[in-house]
Amino acid sequence: MNNYTIITDSTCDLSDEKIAELGLVVAEGGFTLADGTEHTGKTIDTKTFYKYLREGGSAKTAAINSSVYEELFRAELEKGNDVVHLGFSSGLSATYNCARLAAEELAEEYPDRKIYVVDTLCASLGHGLLVYLCAQKKASGASAEEVYAYAEEIKNNIVHRFTVDDLYFLKRGGRVSSTTAFVGSLLNIKPLLHVDYEGKLSVVAKARGRKAAIEAMVDYMGKSAENVTADTPVFICHGDCLEDAETMAQMVKERFGVKEVYINCLGAFIGAHSGPGTLALFFVGKDR
Repeated sequence: MNNYTIITDSTCDLSDEKIAELGLVVAEGGFTLADGTEHTGKTIDTKTFYKYLREGGSAKTAAINSSVYEELFRAELEKGNDVVHLGFSSGLSATYNCARLAAEELAEEYPDRKIYVVDTLCASLGHGLLVYLCAQKKASGASAEEVYAYAEEIKNNIVHRFTVDDLYFLKRGGRVSSTTAFVGSLLNIKPLLHVDYEGKLSVVAKARGRKAAIEAMVDYMGKSAENVTADTPVFICHGDCLEDAETMAQMVKERFGVKEVYINCLGAFIGAHSGPGTLALFFVGKDR
């Protein structure tokens, strides 16, 4: 029986069209601009948001609180559905723990229903890729318990590789030092980062210039990806730099024979910390 719903967070950066196609329910994350106005990804479009950042603006984000999850979970439980929740990495946000607490509260109220909460240890379209794969499993007839087990099994194979255009945003968030940011900007050094086994960001390499950074990410896919075919899912996310995303997608298609590459804009919840010009590649690899 497929009486269950996959719920995830807006930090998965899947488009509204893809969310509808996969039959997902999504918890919306919010953020506050420097002028004090509060938004979600539904109340400000990404073009406007990244223009705001480029003009010197900033934004603060906050974890999605337990009451949001309780409302979403309860709505499904009341319908007689179980829930599989695929949450944003606990290494980057408290949202997973908020979802876990909501699930624990509701377990007593609905003893005949199941809520499976997964700490994906993933971010952005890495998170989105895991959600996509789990939705495909559900569509093939897998039970809630089987999808939960699959998510736990494969999450450490979701590879995240990304670079940023302006180190200022990572410096402000404490991801790189002031010295690293200054020297990197001066020498046009682009850090290559990933999301590690604890779900945290870390610098794994450096490249001189944007083109070299893009090539290095695609090269890493050549080393890490397994059994790539024409139908292998490859996701690319960008911080309002679609042309670079399309360039990288074309490189992936030509090098690996992949037929389609899913591209979407990086949402404001994560983009606030990585900045305009962020470019990321996600795929299933031997490990992270």
